[in-house]
Amino acid sequence: MKLATIRTPDATRAVKLEDSVLVDLGEPDLGTLLARPDWAEIAAARTVASGAATYDVEGADFAPVVPQPSKVICVGHNYSRHIEEMGRELPSYPTLFPKFADTLTGANDPVEKPAETDALDWEVELVVVVGKPVRRASEDEAAAAIAGFTVMNDVSVRDWQFRTIEWTQGKIWDSSTPVGPYLVTPDEVGGVRPALEVSTTVDGQVMQRDNTGTLLFDPVLLVQYVSTITRLNPGDLIATGTPAGVGHARDPQVYLAGGETVVTEIEGLGACTNVIVKGS
Repeated sequence: MKLATIRTPDATRAVKLEDSVLVDLGEPDLGTLLARPDWAEIAAARTVASGAATYDVEGADFAPVVPQPSKVICVGHNYSRHIEEMGRELPSYPTLFPKFADTLTGANDPVEKPAETDALDWEVELVVVVGKPVRRASEDEAAAAIAGFTVMNDVSVRDWQFRTIEWTQGKIWDSSTPVGPYLVTPDEVGGVRPALEVSTTVDGQVMQRDNTGTLLFDPVLLVQYVSTITRLNPGDLIATGTPAGVGHARDPQVYLAGGETVVTEIEGLGACTNVIVKGS
């Protein structure tokens, strides 16, 4: 299944893609849907034939796939070539940092280049969406807790990120992180350890290309690791890291100045397509 949260003139709605329409799932967003233990059965049962309300896919206004997750955990240094381009050694454990719900924005929303930076960068990432509560998960429990996957552009304010050895201040700017458009369930992408092509283009030029099958720490391991530290709730997001090709690591360095169209895409999941606008 492909599920999403869309904005309508009245409110946000949780929806499912069926052929060329979006079927209303009876909940205001995917966060509230995933909080129901029977969310998968509910989504499967709501169809055009069942009489559920529908919306056009064309022109749909996608909200962040889960608008208000209780937590967003991001992983740095998880593709070997990206680790090498950043001059780091391969890690023994996942490198974690947080984001907040206010950081998220829709898959097709404009992204503001903050006036405070001249070092705005792109990072395509596979995101795990949690589908059930889990703590100190075994491998089987972690796999069962994965509701599906989505796309994130972990837009990074590099000069602020590297002001200190702790990255968070470069990663949590308001409405800076597109996520979506769809949550795609594992059965559609080859399971809970998918091998999917990921890419970033800036104004049509390919900047990043890799495959999620090369992740050092795969989605199941990350759910195990993070859930050992803190409970994971339905709708929580784990961003699994970005491959090589970021602007900061290029020689010369390349940053987003405003006016560019950035497309972060993952095979089978869709794409975030965002215009960078200059902040005032």
